[in-house]
Formats: sequence, structure tokens, C-alpha cells
Amino acid sequence: MNRPNVSEVDVRDVTFGLRVKIVQPCNLYGCEIGDDCFIGPFTEVQKTARIGARTRVQSHAFVCELVTIGEDCFIGHGAVFINDTFSTGGPARGDKELWRATVVGNRVSIGSNATILPVRICDDVVVGAGAVVTRDITEPGFYVGNPARRLVRKENRQFD
Repeated sequence: MNRPNVSEVDVRDVTFGLRVKIVQPCNLYGCEIGDDCFIGPFTEVQKTARIGARTRVQSHAFVCELVTIGEDCFIGHGAVFINDTFSTGGPARGDKELWRATVVGNRVSIGSNATILPVRICDDVVVGAGAVVTRDITEPGFYVGNPARRLVRKENRQFD
């Protein structure tokens, strides 16, 4: 009978700031977690990822390699970051030359089940639950939908 290669949930080779709280089970490896951060259960943060001070990453989030998240951010339940753009028409299959980075600014809130492709997000942005961010966000504001678009204030209405 063949036996599978089984990997255990692990926290290894992580640079932690002060007063970090993590709730197991988590897979954190080769990453950097800033001061006063919270990492919820069933979360994976891969190597080279950086999480800024006072950021909360809620349960079931996936933060892949090449992702940098700023300070005072909120990453909602089930949010997913992607580094493979399928630029060759299919998955990179581990060819890291094809991967792209994501940079999230400070004071950014990303709603539950949002998907963030390799983009840059400026400071002071709210990404709504379930949104799919496919392009850089260069202006503060509220972004929703697939693909994510900015909600604009109208004269007598809150948003359209």
C-alpha cells in the first residue's frame, strides 16, 4: 500500500513583531508579521509575504508569496491573494519568474471572500466582500464587484 507524503500544520521561519496573536491551526512560513497583528485560524501566509503592524488577518485567508500588506489593515474571512496571472494560458506550475507581486497600502480593509490579483492598492481603500480586484487601485474609496469598481458619491444619494 502506498503512503502519501503528509505535511503538518506549522509555524516556522517567521519573523514576528511584538504582541502578535495567532490562532491555530495556521500555516505560517518564511513570512514577516508586524507588531500587534492578529492572524486567525485556518490561515496560510507563505514565504516572503509581509504583514504590517496592527493588521488583522481573519480566518481562512490565503496570503501567498510576493504579497505585502501595509499597517492598520483588515483582511476579511476567506480573502485570497493570487500571484500567478496565468500569463502563458495556464498555471505557472512553480515557475516563479511568471509570478507577480501585490502591494496593499495602509488602512486598507478587504472584505470577506475578496480575491486580490497581483495589483497595487493605495492607502485608505475599502474592498467589498466578494470583490475581485483585477487592476491597480490608485484612489482611496470603496470598491465592489467583479471586476472591482469604485463606488461614486451622487448628489442626493450616498452611492451608486
